[in-house]
Amino acid sequence: MLAGHPSVFGHPSAQLADLYSSCPCRQDQLTLLLQLFGQNNHLSCPRVFLYGPTGSGKSHVISSILNTLKLPHALVNCVECYTSRLLYDHILNQVAMVTPTPDNGYTNHSRCDNMNDFVKTLRTVIEDRELQEETVYIVLDKAERLREMDMNILPAFLRLGELTGCNVCVILLTEIVWEKFRAGTGVCEPLVLHFPDYTKDELLEISSLDCPAGYTKDFYMSYVNIVLSVFYMACRNLNEIRHLALLNFPKFCEPIKRGEATDEDVHKLWRNIEPHLRKALQTVYLREVSSAQWERMQEEAASQESSGANIKTKVNMELPFYSKFLLIAAYLASYNPARTDRRFFLKHAGRTKKTVQQMKRDERTSSQLLGPKPFPLDRLMAIFYSIVEGKVAPTANIYSQISSLVTLRLMTQVGSDDQLDGSKFKCTVGLDFIRSIARTVNFDIIRYLYDFV
Repeated sequence: MLAGHPSVFGHPSAQLADLYSSCPCRQDQLTLLLQLFGQNNHLSCPRVFLYGPTGSGKSHVISSILNTLKLPHALVNCVECYTSRLLYDHILNQVAMVTPTPDNGYTNHSRCDNMNDFVKTLRTVIEDRELQEETVYIVLDKAERLREMDMNILPAFLRLGELTGCNVCVILLTEIVWEKFRAGTGVCEPLVLHFPDYTKDELLEISSLDCPAGYTKDFYMSYVNIVLSVFYMACRNLNEIRHLALLNFPKFCEPIKRGEATDEDVHKLWRNIEPHLRKALQTVYLREVSSAQWERMQEEAASQESSGANIKTKVNMELPFYSKFLLIAAYLASYNPARTDRRFFLKHAGRTKKTVQQMKRDERTSSQLLGPKPFPLDRLMAIFYSIVEGKVAPTANIYSQISSLVTLRLMTQVGSDDQLDGSKFKCTVGLDFIRSIARTVNFDIIRYLYDFV
């Protein structure tokens, strides 16, 4: 649309057409950024804050604009530049168009040990390259790392145009909201722009661009739609979806290559690929194996099937990440005495050895033989927060997953005649099942079971 009107942005229409085609499903954000940047000899917005989840196109859109329109810029990753000196060196090298190579002894443009030296050197570089009449863009990806550096780093970058006296636009790319950056005084408010998650239709449209040679686009889109039907609720990351689609596409086409199905036999192709997608949901996305290991596992499974070997299947279950920890916590609450919670889940509580009398008593009253005991909801949540990785807010999403476990009959709610008494639950799965679930999240459940320590 706007790409056909070069007067809108002051750039050739061919460049704008290439820019819009390289950023599918991000036309609105692209148009807004082009309007903010304007022509390169105009004063631009001095600071822009772009935030959104991983894989939402922030870095790709910005780098496409800067490279396609050939704007003077420096694009650095704050994870790689983990110190202020590395950050200064990378920015100055890119603005000055200096590349450390073996020929120059990996020499940087200049050495800056503090923000004052960086500001002076940046002004000198802009004057030497005669960029005073143009906008110089400095893009800081993973900008949340700036909060861990010196206190003057973030305020100075947000005022870099004022400090240098040049037309400098600083762009921060991050996954967290701007409110997390407010600390102390001296921080100027940037222009905030949000990059939302791609919708299912947008993921389908972008992933269809990866169609392998020899197949029609409609056929590959129907395959990607099958992949999204399995992975969309667990993963909205564009890079992950494209990676998984390409990784499992050869398996999807096996019945066609063997002559057992055609492109139109969707039901037969789905039956062939479904178990592999279910397995990929538990392995590849959780990074338990690499792509090369996954392909090797597929080849080994195919060779075993062709030789007629019996493959021992493992008990597996598709559950969200936190639901697995909730189910593990429910099992521990069902089979561990309440008096042992302090021993297993409280830090610095110490581990006491069982006495001979306790071991004899446990032999007569093993929890694994007597079955699960009911437990209250507050005990379940206390164990869950003790074993789950990282900090988890007690949101409605967590409690809704408990209801889902009850609906799936992995847990059962124990009724009570007293309405003032809280809800109680039991875990209904066996030891082999819970060990299989715990293995997918790298949790050694045996270490936390009273009957085995």
